[in-house]
Amino acid sequence: MPYETDIIEWVEQQISLIKEHRYSEVDWPNLLEEIEDLSKRERDRFLSSMRLIIQHLLKWEYQPEQRSRSWEITIKRERNHLQRYLRDTPSLKRYWVDLSKVYRDARADAANETGLSDWTFPDDCPYSAEQIRSDWFPLEELGNG
Repeated sequence: MPYETDIIEWVEQQISLIKEHRYSEVDWPNLLEEIEDLSKRERDRFLSSMRLIIQHLLKWEYQPEQRSRSWEITIKRERNHLQRYLRDTPSLKRYWVDLSKVYRDARADAANETGLSDWTFPDDCPYSAEQIRSDWFPLEELGNG
């Protein structure tokens, strides 16, 4: 089964070939590409959750009059995702080191959604890794805003 036609069937075929020690028949170039892509997909899902959390924390902090249950649900859902990603793939922790790119994207998203200028928000991420992944909310406690 060609790689381009049915990825699931192709993967199952590659697994069978490896289990049967038929290494010369394995589609190594595409298999290696898929393994590399798997790593990128996991990283991207993790960073996407970080981005959504930061974006919604910014909206929560800088547009308190617009706070909604929807924002709260998004923040909590993505925090749960982060915890699961870190539990299942501990090596993702290395992406906490530099939040600057994720923050820039989250800041732009928050500006687009709120109609506020990018300059309204700090240049650097105002939230620590602990604040991003914990139950913490900016300014006022949840439910008091």
